[in-house]
Amino acid sequence: MADRYFSPGLIFLLALVVAASAGAETGEIKKGSVLTLGQCVDVALEHQPAIISAAQAKVAAESRVGEAKSAYYPQLNATAGYLQTRPVPSATQNFQESSIGASLTQTIYDFGRTSSLVNAQKYSAEAAGSDVESAKNAVILGVKAAYYALVQSKRNAAVGKETVAQLGEHLELARGLFTAGEKPRYDVIKAEVDLSNAKIALIHALNNERLAKAGLDNAMGVTADYDVADDLEYKNYSVSLEEALKKAYENRPDYRAATQRAMMARETVEGSRSGYYPTLSGNAQYSTEQSLPDFWFFGVTLTVPIFTGNSTTYLVRESRANYNAAVSAQEQTRLNVYTEVSQAYLNLAEAQEKIPANELSVKLSQESLDISKGRYKEGVGTAIEVSDAQITFSNARVAYIQSLMDYKLAQATLEKAIGGTK
Repeated sequence: MADRYFSPGLIFLLALVVAASAGAETGEIKKGSVLTLGQCVDVALEHQPAIISAAQAKVAAESRVGEAKSAYYPQLNATAGYLQTRPVPSATQNFQESSIGASLTQTIYDFGRTSSLVNAQKYSAEAAGSDVESAKNAVILGVKAAYYALVQSKRNAAVGKETVAQLGEHLELARGLFTAGEKPRYDVIKAEVDLSNAKIALIHALNNERLAKAGLDNAMGVTADYDVADDLEYKNYSVSLEEALKKAYENRPDYRAATQRAMMARETVEGSRSGYYPTLSGNAQYSTEQSLPDFWFFGVTLTVPIFTGNSTTYLVRESRANYNAAVSAQEQTRLNVYTEVSQAYLNLAEAQEKIPANELSVKLSQESLDISKGRYKEGVGTAIEVSDAQITFSNARVAYIQSLMDYKLAQATLEKAIGGTK
């Protein structure tokens, strides 16, 4: 399996895609605060526009349930009218008429049309609620990725600073040995070049740190002056693939939403079929007019659809096709869940195996650097040995930090694939 490298720039783009934040101002984060991962997630859950948008969509879906239920209740309407006619040449006077009335209509039985619509809208509202959870999980993953990217960049910058300091000490040593006639001018030039390259690398590392900070700002949906706690230490996360898949099928909000939308589509089919059947309703009306006596009207109306231009037939066909598509989408989501959980599980296992190997590499390269420095001071080593050992040690430390980052991000990805955890 190929190595994966999550650069700060890539994490910044991930945060942009996941969050699409507007960078709202916040009063919760005090200047100079040191935020934990949990605090960053809390801020994001409160400020992220993606979550707010999904929550409003849920409110709209819940409102449609009430709209559908309104068909259960009587419909009361009031009317008022006024009529005036102007005389024609043969007429002798104007004619005026005013009327006031009220009508009441109550559906008595519609062969399940209203109940099917209500049930469909209930499933739609539940699916919208699952969409809110999906949005939260996506935001949480974006925050975790951006948070660990910032911690990683800070550690890399610290390695860069230490490397510059160590190469500066080596340069002073090379100059002293050259002045004493024990080392050639080449050693001084080599040390100066290595120090210059290390300073350039440090500039790049510090810029990556600033980019990572901007990425976390975006992922949280805020702009503030704060620092983050270093939480990049290895902590074993143990779960079997079977257990992870079981939890995912139970907890994944997108899979729940797909299931709820399939059930909504099924209810829509039932509602469409009711268009073939009659509707029984009761009616009552009261009216008063100037020129006529007041009257009441009570009655029952049976509306039987005899021919509607085949609209019901096509509506049933459409709803069945939508139901079949929703069932297929549900199965596709199930396959996606299996794939995402399996990939995240394997990535986590790979990242876990790399950590001790990289840790050992840091230890051995540190020992090699110490030996090369000692040999150089004693006059038996060369500048190239010291330079190579220093580069190897710095690269080993960066690789170790990267392995910790890979593990944390793989864990966060698996947690989201399982169903999300804060």
